[in-house]
Amino acid sequence: MSRKLKIAIVDDEPDMRESISQWLVLSGFDTETFASAEDALKVIGPDWPGVVVSDIRMPGMDGMAFLKRLMGLDSSLPVIMITGHGDVPMAVEAMRIGAMDFMEKPFNPDRMTQLAKKATQMRRMTLDNRALRRDLSEGQQVMSKLIGTSPVMERLREDILDLGQADGHVMIDGETGTGKTLVAHALHAVGPRASKKFVPISCAAYDDETLAARLFGPLDDGLPAVEEARGGTLCLEDVEALSEPLQARLLAFISDQGTPAETRIIAISNARGEGRRAEDSLRPDLFYRLSALKITLPPLRARGEDILLLFTRMTEQFSEEYGCEPPQVGAQEAAQLLQAPWPGNIRQLINVAERAVLQNRRGSGSIASLLMADGDETPEATTTEGKPLKEYVESFEKMLIDNTMRRHKGSIAAVMEELCLPRRTLNEKMAKYGLQRSDYL
Repeated sequence: MSRKLKIAIVDDEPDMRESISQWLVLSGFDTETFASAEDALKVIGPDWPGVVVSDIRMPGMDGMAFLKRLMGLDSSLPVIMITGHGDVPMAVEAMRIGAMDFMEKPFNPDRMTQLAKKATQMRRMTLDNRALRRDLSEGQQVMSKLIGTSPVMERLREDILDLGQADGHVMIDGETGTGKTLVAHALHAVGPRASKKFVPISCAAYDDETLAARLFGPLDDGLPAVEEARGGTLCLEDVEALSEPLQARLLAFISDQGTPAETRIIAISNARGEGRRAEDSLRPDLFYRLSALKITLPPLRARGEDILLLFTRMTEQFSEEYGCEPPQVGAQEAAQLLQAPWPGNIRQLINVAERAVLQNRRGSGSIASLLMADGDETPEATTTEGKPLKEYVESFEKMLIDNTMRRHKGSIAAVMEELCLPRRTLNEKMAKYGLQRSDYL
């Protein structure tokens, strides 16, 4: 943490309060004084950025009751108790409850400084560790949204973890609907800037004047994006839409930051095809700065059985939302899903899954008709060139066992009965496809 931690001084005697505060301020600490425990509790809560120095004997809520309240709010909060003559046994009891240490009146100023230094170091470490755990938790949540077990998705997750820790700017490209913005969030969430801001700006959503103001200022309300994202991540979607003057300003901003950059830029390019790519639209010096590191997202059609996994997850979510049963996918429909070209990628799959759920609720329609409506001329139950039939069979088999295990919440007996499989065969197939019963309980 870069900010200074505070020391809250709680004592009903004004002279003692000011004396402690003056000494600690002279020793380089920030202080805040309170005349009662009740006043202090209006300010101090969990994750409070500081430590507490409190008298034991106070009118109203005494120091012991105050300590118990503080420990209930945050058991890691360092509390130093001030005791009068004869209160040492009480101070020892306070340490048993959770106080860090105690001092006797009249206190030794040097000991006060030593204890304050030790307490703030402990608090800083606690708060930094908590922030790190929150950042890691957020990173794990974002990464968990990158669903898929295909080799290309395994590599993508590895690339995100590797590049997330790097300092260079990143270019993300890929077909529309492949999840580029989600990957940008993941890169930020797993990296050292996770506790700072992630500021997304769509370069194609504004005219040149408005975009210039939103990026660099001035703005009537709030900070421009380059200031708001300082120390964190600035995500530029549709980066190829930047005009030449704005490209020059962005290049100057990057150059002024030096190496390593204070603010990381993640550029997302949606342009595909010759003459429309980011390298064709951006000036070369800017493109090379932004694409120091690069991630190209795989199209859905290259992700194999992930298609069935994603379709199943999406239909389950929409079924829960609409209060109905998810559609059952047969072998022929599974083959059609696997063979579809998916020009709209995951975004298109989500739309098809939602319409499949609504169709199923009405009791009419088919997945093939939905794919045809989206412009996918999908052949019926035939394999695509270069892909063995065995792969389609295995993908369908895995999906079928996975769906059945989910529906029966991991009941092996119920799955054996529904699929007419002996236990040994079911166990072998689950092991083959990496399915764990514990995931369904």
